[in-house]
Amino acid sequence: MAWRVAGTAFLAAYLAAWWFCCGLVMGGLANVWVHNLSGGQWGEAIRASSLDLARTMWLLALLFLPLLLGMRDLFPWAPQAALGAGRWAGELKTGSAGFKSLWLTPWFFALRSLCYLGIWTLLAVLSRRPALQRAARFSAVALIVYALTVGLAAVDWIMSLMPLWYSSSFGLLAGTGQMLAGMALAVLLAARRGDQPPMVFRDLGNLLLMYVMTWAYLAFTQFLIIWSENLPHEIAWYLARRDGGWQAVAWLLALFHFFAPLLILLSRNAKEAPRMLGWLAAGLLAFHLLDVWWMTLPSLPVAWAQWLWTVPLACAALGAAAWAAFGGTPLVRREEVSHG
Repeated sequence: MAWRVAGTAFLAAYLAAWWFCCGLVMGGLANVWVHNLSGGQWGEAIRASSLDLARTMWLLALLFLPLLLGMRDLFPWAPQAALGAGRWAGELKTGSAGFKSLWLTPWFFALRSLCYLGIWTLLAVLSRRPALQRAARFSAVALIVYALTVGLAAVDWIMSLMPLWYSSSFGLLAGTGQMLAGMALAVLLAARRGDQPPMVFRDLGNLLLMYVMTWAYLAFTQFLIIWSENLPHEIAWYLARRDGGWQAVAWLLALFHFFAPLLILLSRNAKEAPRMLGWLAAGLLAFHLLDVWWMTLPSLPVAWAQWLWTVPLACAALGAAAWAAFGGTPLVRREEVSHG
């Protein structure tokens, strides 16, 4: 019903909710791979929950299919794909228009999407195998493959919502956001259990601090370079986020996705307090979701009135699917039972 009433808005909200959920899974796995290469007691606190969550990747892959079916309603470049490079006549140089036309061809887009999802599902399955759960070589290869595919997927699924806009750091920013989200969820679960010594929570807090600073650095650098160059086809992405209340969202992200967590995580006492660290991780998850909305929704010319009901509806749909995947048992409770 929502698809028929406001197809573009619902699919965009669904894409944002799906990307957030996918980030929790793949970002958590990436953190496990990093631990396999670096070592440290901190990884033992996040390993079980991240690997357990990885078993839902196959379901997320299936839940992406509505986005492929609704491609023409969601992506502005899809309805006129038959025109080829003519879609951008007068806006791009001939060579650039030809490449973009080939890249943003529906069948090629769908093929790449299925490849990303297949690779991520395979990595999730392999990561849970006892022989590979702590394998350094596998983890190194998995990190490289993940870095390449998450960057391309972010370009295809999010950046192409504004097909004339591009940023060379967008994929890295999206991947960093996923790893931040995966770490925040794992820290939240570890803090809820409270079965780790203060030193481990301090290490987890330091890792959260690193992700927060890296995310802020990449986001600000991208903005600074694009805004300084002041080229129409580059600043269009930020202009869309300057109006309609989205600028207020940007300030919220600057305050509560960077400055507030930074100040809290600079305190050693805050990092060694499981309760405080857990609340901080929960806040980072909430504002990461807001960041995903900010990256996705303003790219499309949709009124706020449609976002107000399609966004909660899409989140509820993904939440119901996740609940069903866990058999009605929350992950937090599963983790408490497994460590009880």
